[in-house]
Amino acid sequence: MQQLQFEASWEKAIAEQDRQHIETIFNKTKHAPDSDILCTPIREAINHKEELLVTVLVHNFTDNPLAFHNVRLLYSVHDEVIADNIFTIHALVIPAKVSMPWTFIFPKGSYKQQTAFENGRLEIV
Repeated sequence: MQQLQFEASWEKAIAEQDRQHIETIFNKTKHAPDSDILCTPIREAINHKEELLVTVLVHNFTDNPLAFHNVRLLYSVHDEVIADNIFTIHALVIPAKVSMPWTFIFPKGSYKQQTAFENGRLEIV
């Protein structure tokens, strides 16, 4: 059975309203259609360093932990790839049958400048 977990730094810092929003998303998406790994969008933003922040709920429906070591991620909006980057995140290991929120940071230059980033899809390649 799929469980929702928060990484330690998230557990300490997350606002109650954000936690409830993520729990609602989890309850709507915790049953895998036909995927081993599914990234459900939570929000997108551009920060003060002009980095693209893509926050998703990563569902690991497999029987193995999911680690992010030299993992290529693509972020698409309306089927157009607008961000592409390789990620190594030592703090992010998602246990088997666990869903965990995470913000992936695409550095300036790794994404196409545009006015809207909403309603996108994050894909592990």
